[in-house]
Amino acid sequence: MFSKILIANRGEIAVRVARTARKMGVKTVAVCSEADAHALHTTVCDQKVMIGGASPSDSYLNGRRIIDVAKDMGVEAIHPGYGFLSENAGFAAICEAEGIKFIGPSSRAIRAMGLKSSAKVIVEEAGVPLLPGFHGEDQSDDKLAAEAERIGFPVLIKAIAGGGGKGMRIVDRSDHFATALAAARREAKNSFDNDQVLIERYIQAPRHIEVQVFADQHENYVHLYERDCSLQRRYQKVIEEAPAPAITEKTRKALGETAISVARAVGYEGAGTVEFIMDEDRQFYFMEMNTRLQVEHPVTEMITEQDLVEWQLRVAFGEPLPKKQEEIKLNGHAFECRVYAENPACDFLPSSGRIEYLREQSGVSSGVRVDTGVQIGDEVGVYYDPMISKIICWDVNRQAALAKMQTAIKDYQLAGLQTNVNFLRDLVMASDFTDAEEEPKNLNTGVINRYIETTERLDIKPSIQAIGLFLAFELKGMFDIHGESDFSNDPYSPWKQIDGWRLNQASSRLFKITHNDKMHEIALNISPKKIQFVFEEMNYELSELNFASDQIIATVSGAATEGFVFEGGSGVTVFCDGVTTVFGRFRFSLDVDEEFGNSLIAPLPGCVRQVLVRAGDVVEKDDALIIVEAMKMEHTILSPRSGVVGEIFYTEGDQVLEGAELLTLEEQQS
Repeated sequence: MFSKILIANRGEIAVRVARTARKMGVKTVAVCSEADAHALHTTVCDQKVMIGGASPSDSYLNGRRIIDVAKDMGVEAIHPGYGFLSENAGFAAICEAEGIKFIGPSSRAIRAMGLKSSAKVIVEEAGVPLLPGFHGEDQSDDKLAAEAERIGFPVLIKAIAGGGGKGMRIVDRSDHFATALAAARREAKNSFDNDQVLIERYIQAPRHIEVQVFADQHENYVHLYERDCSLQRRYQKVIEEAPAPAITEKTRKALGETAISVARAVGYEGAGTVEFIMDEDRQFYFMEMNTRLQVEHPVTEMITEQDLVEWQLRVAFGEPLPKKQEEIKLNGHAFECRVYAENPACDFLPSSGRIEYLREQSGVSSGVRVDTGVQIGDEVGVYYDPMISKIICWDVNRQAALAKMQTAIKDYQLAGLQTNVNFLRDLVMASDFTDAEEEPKNLNTGVINRYIETTERLDIKPSIQAIGLFLAFELKGMFDIHGESDFSNDPYSPWKQIDGWRLNQASSRLFKITHNDKMHEIALNISPKKIQFVFEEMNYELSELNFASDQIIATVSGAATEGFVFEGGSGVTVFCDGVTTVFGRFRFSLDVDEEFGNSLIAPLPGCVRQVLVRAGDVVEKDDALIIVEAMKMEHTILSPRSGVVGEIFYTEGDQVLEGAELLTLEEQQS
């Protein structure tokens, strides 16, 4: 086995690879950018080397620098993880030329399957079913528009390189095609340095099914069953599960055999994933092959009881596959939920900040596993993918595994920045998802959008229980100030009296707090033996407070409530019944003067990719003005009203902070 490998990645996958390597007695070298100098993955590896600036192009995408480090550190192989250089045929070829083993397929296989257009040609010759589409070499606008008309709308424009939803656009009518094509090309160029696209028929309500395949250097091929990755938003997977629910054994067998035929067609080696689109009639079509380990590989590990990273290392070293097909058994059911740094209440915009508190519940014996790439004190910035952690749960069947996942999400607590944990908590209880075995027709890539459309927006205002625990936390602070960490056990203690006589404390107090950038007022009224608060002109009672442990227990308007409250630089975070609520202490007026009201403000930090208007342009409400890229995704900022563009403060390539003034928008003179 290798004595030392370099891990050319960051975050949870780098941590994941390092831990398996350590179990196998293999030394590891971490690489990091300036932004990741103290990141978790650098601490779990045996050695670390800083390779460049925070921007991926200066560090994790700098293949030549990584190769030089590998040679200097005397490593025998490089594990690319996923993302960055993992599907870069040029990087794999350099590894081959330098005598360093690339832990993955050959550069030839990556090149063949890495471009979706060439991959379709190869699998078509192997008899694999394809969706109607166009994947030819003619990339002229006129040719692509004509092919879209031939295929019939709606169509999907898709970048031939990369993945993750970047460079993809759904087009439902011909007069929208040119704009969508330009946007897809621009995003593909920025993400993959390749702006070529293909076009295929867009299936309105598909399931996304993928099959894990493995091959060694001795022409042995196996599959490790399928995963359902249909719960997506903006083409980014959010929840994955294995095996796929409500498919027949006949379909499962056909999926596995077809996936192996794809791997054979390209002479594959290592871990790969063959992805399929499945229509409402359960017919499946080849979509693409990812020539790397996938983010969602843990659900496959859980149902097969195999360590796929160990398989990767053994295959790369030249060993045969650890198991034959008939030895790979499917056992139970597993789910994975991705925890992202984003704010669901603000259209899922990426968030950034420092992790001030983190509590995860995991244990292999309990069937709960959390793969994370962060620790308390880490900064989550705008340069990398917004995924923070993955919560993985296994049990003997789908319903038992789902119940375990619902509990695990409630137990996940993070403070310091906005995450999608609340959204995940509610999503795993959505009927289209939970009832997939009984009602499979509702399980498709539209689940999340339907859920958002039919459900009241999350976190618009805080719950009464969260407010009650926040006020209990404030009252605890009052007792602490006077030397009492809890209500005294002495019933005659003056500190037991909660009326207005208390030294330096008023009998009522007005709190001004913010929640999701909105200000709320809460009036707290203390009278003998009673605490009441007023929120949105409604009266509530707070009683039976208990601070005996790190939990706060209280009765809030007659309901027993228990939770944990953490105060940090980002505000006061309340964890209650699996819901995370962040309160900010109101320190400034939210009134906006007219001059500021004429400004367009950046809703998130990032890089200005394109300015779509010029000073003096007349714009209408919802016209696209500026495109900002953050965490590897483009975000188009629309005009909030009609008007005339005044001064523009940023140009393409500039970095902007959240809240920065991008341009002024003046009233149009009649």
